[in-house]
Amino acid sequence: MSEDSKDLVKQVDSRYSEHEYETGLRVIHEDAVKDPGLEPHRVRMTDKSVKHEKNAVRQVTLLFVISMLGSAFALYSYFAFPIVIGDMNSVRMNTLFLGLGITLGLFGIGVGAVHWAKTLMPDNEVTEERHLTRGSDEKRAAAIEIINLANQESGFSRRKLIRRTLYGALALFPLPGLIIFGDLGPNVNDKLRHTAWKPGTRLARDPNGRPIKASDVTVGSVYHVVPEGLMPGDHGYLEEKAKAAVLLVRVDPSELIETEERASWSYQGIVAYSKICTHVGCPVALYEQHTHHLLCPCHQSTFDLVDGCKVVFGPATRALPQLPITVDAEGYLIAQSDFNEPVGPSFWDRSVK
Repeated sequence: MSEDSKDLVKQVDSRYSEHEYETGLRVIHEDAVKDPGLEPHRVRMTDKSVKHEKNAVRQVTLLFVISMLGSAFALYSYFAFPIVIGDMNSVRMNTLFLGLGITLGLFGIGVGAVHWAKTLMPDNEVTEERHLTRGSDEKRAAAIEIINLANQESGFSRRKLIRRTLYGALALFPLPGLIIFGDLGPNVNDKLRHTAWKPGTRLARDPNGRPIKASDVTVGSVYHVVPEGLMPGDHGYLEEKAKAAVLLVRVDPSELIETEERASWSYQGIVAYSKICTHVGCPVALYEQHTHHLLCPCHQSTFDLVDGCKVVFGPATRALPQLPITVDAEGYLIAQSDFNEPVGPSFWDRSVK
């Protein structure tokens, strides 16, 4: 025991002698580093009985077959129980049977792998020292021998029935997920490139559906707009409204910064832009009249209304699509055409090659 340690011990408590402290510290040190060793190995029934080993092989194989059947059933359910718009019972049936099939697919693989490891693979505990440097050629060759031995002991190469059913289960279980995610994209029938806006469609207030006259829109006023005639109860109403939602604002015409191409897209300072943020699709519905900024409340993307709704702050990378507008013979605001680009998040605009 060093002199500094002895002095520290004496400062902490002077009731014990130096010999008592040294004896106590030595006992503590010995107890702290004592190797408890490995627990006695428990011999399994599959290690003692060929009958139990074969039963375990059959059980693992059955679990992998269940996984294969579950994945196949999920694929069948996806097409056998299609979702019918407006029919909630079809949604429940599709979700129930598709989920049941996927569950069986994952359950069979997971439980089968665990049962295989616990009953058939070697379960002897092994400890090895960690080597921080590259081992010698002899040790590397020995490691390869150990791997080959483990392969033989696990029976992966020898037990063809287990191996083949495992391959089948692993091949089938991702398919339901691929089918489901495949239905999310690419942009089927280019639906996001087209909305309910058509040439001559009047701009109507949301939610009452009344058309808007240009004379009713004062400088600084803001309107939430949808195409006239888009009514609740129509087939696909919510989807069409979500794509066609527009924010209508009037500013001083002298403040607008417009390109030559877009000079005719506004009417006497009235501009219309998609409400769907180009970041992740949240509704852009906050207008700051003093700065002419539109703000998305989800992630604070900010767009400059008077300069083509270009991004001035936040994670969005693309300006809000502009709806070209004009007025009809009665003075009502109408669309000149649909949006000239896809609405919503920028990733929808990427073509799939």
